[in-house]
Amino acid sequence: MIPSRTSTSRRRFLRRTFAIGTAAAGSSCSWFGQPLEEVRVGICGFHGKGMHHIRDLLGRRGVRIVALCDVDGRVMDEGLKVLGDRGYKPTAYKDYRKFVEDKELDGVIIATPNHSHTLIAMTAMAAGKHVYVEKPVCHNIAEGRLLVDAAHRHPELIVTHGLQLRSDEGRDEAFAWVKEGHLGPMTLSRGLNYKARESIGKLSAPDRINSRIDYDLWCACRPVVPVMRDKFHYDWHWQWPYGNGDIGNQGPHQLDVARWAIDQPRLPPRMMSLGNRWGYVDDGQTPNNQLAFFDYDPVPILFDNRGLPLKDMNWKQEPVYQGIRIGNILHCEGGWLAEGRAYDNAGKSVEKFSTSGGSSHMENWLQSIRDGRLASPHLDIAHGHVSASLAHLANISYRIGKTASPDEVRERLQGHALAQQTLQDFQSNLDANGIDMAVEKAVLGPWLEIDPETEAFVGEFAAEANALREETYREGHELPVI
Repeated sequence: MIPSRTSTSRRRFLRRTFAIGTAAAGSSCSWFGQPLEEVRVGICGFHGKGMHHIRDLLGRRGVRIVALCDVDGRVMDEGLKVLGDRGYKPTAYKDYRKFVEDKELDGVIIATPNHSHTLIAMTAMAAGKHVYVEKPVCHNIAEGRLLVDAAHRHPELIVTHGLQLRSDEGRDEAFAWVKEGHLGPMTLSRGLNYKARESIGKLSAPDRINSRIDYDLWCACRPVVPVMRDKFHYDWHWQWPYGNGDIGNQGPHQLDVARWAIDQPRLPPRMMSLGNRWGYVDDGQTPNNQLAFFDYDPVPILFDNRGLPLKDMNWKQEPVYQGIRIGNILHCEGGWLAEGRAYDNAGKSVEKFSTSGGSSHMENWLQSIRDGRLASPHLDIAHGHVSASLAHLANISYRIGKTASPDEVRERLQGHALAQQTLQDFQSNLDANGIDMAVEKAVLGPWLEIDPETEAFVGEFAAEANALREETYREGHELPVI
C-alpha cells in the first residue's frame, strides 16, 4: 500500500521556496507574486532521454534534482558531472528500489528501457512518489491497465506520461477547428514515422557486458540472459523482451495524436497489422516496416512505419508523405490537416495553427505537484496507456501473423481507399530498395477483436493474442499491489 504523507512533511513541502540569488539551487521565481514551491525530483535512467530531462530541468526554476539512478557507472559519472558543474550534489543510486525510497524525493522521472517503465513507476507510487514516466508507459497491455487503475485510486499522486504533444495547445485548437466542419467530415487519422534504421548487426556469440553495468538490475523484471546485440544501450528497442519496435518507440507519440484528433478514449473494437524486418538479417526481432489499421468507428486510424530509406538502400535519404516524415495527418472529405497546417483538396493552405511541440509538458507536471491536482486532463496517465497499447495491439497482430503474398495482403485491407493507397506506397518503397514482396513476403497479422471495456482479446484469435497481452516478472522485481 502507498504510505500516507504526514501532515508535517506536507507542511515542509509547502514551505520550501526559492530564495533570491543566482546559485542553481537558490534561484528565485514567483507566480502571481507568490514564491514558487520547490519540487525535489530524481531521474531514473539517463543515458538518452533522461539526460535531456536533466538539462531541461537545470533551466527551470522551482525544481531541484536531488537524486539520480542508473545501472551504468559511466552514465552516472556523466550525470553527476553535469549536475556538479551547476552546484548540485544529488544522491547516486543503482537500484531503483532504493532510489524511490529516498525521503528527499517528491517525484521521479523514469526514462529507463521500456520493459521497466511500469515496474519502476508502480514501485515509486508504492513509495508515495509522484511519477513522470516516458513513453511507452507500459511494455504490455495488462501492466498498463494496472498502472492506470493504481493512479486513479490515488489522485494524491501526480502520475503522468511523456507524451509531450498533449501539452501543445495549438493542436487542441486545430482539432476543434476541423470538428467545426471546415474541411468536411473526417475520413482517416494517420500517424507516420519514416525513420531509416540500419542493421544492428549480427553477433556470432553473446556480447561482453561492460564491468560498470549492473546487468542484473538492468534486466529488472526480465530473465537474465546473454546479450545478443552489439549496441547495449539502444538496440534493445528491437528485441521483444525489452523493446517494442519503432511503433512502440516513436509510435506512441503519433498514435496518441491520431487518437486525440478523433476523440477515442479506449482501444478499438478490432485491428490488424502487417510488416517484416526487411533489407538485412540481424539480431533485431521487431519489424522495421509496419502498417497497422485500427478500425475505430466512424474514423479509423492508420499507422505507417518505415525503417528503410527512400531508395537504393541509401541511408542518407528518407521518404516523406505530403511533406511530413514524422507526424500526423487528419484526412477529411474536403482536405486535410498536416500537423499545424490545413489544406483543401487542391493542396492550397487554408489555415495555420501555432504549435509548440508540447514544450510546457514537464512544467505542467511540476505545477500539478505544487497544486495537488492535474493541471489538465491531457496529463492523465490513461492517455499514455491507451496510446502505448495501440502499439502493443499492432505488435501482437504481427507476432501471431503468417507470411502472405501481396494479393493476400491487399485483400486484408479491402474496403478502405486510403489504406489501399498507403499499402501501394509501402510496397513501392520496398521496390525502390530492391525488395520484392512476392519473394520476401510480408508477415500478415489477423484481424484481432478487442473488448474495449476489459482490454482483452475476443473472437477467433483470442487465445494466441491474450497470451501476449501480459508478461511474467522475475522474483524480486514483481509489480507491487497498490
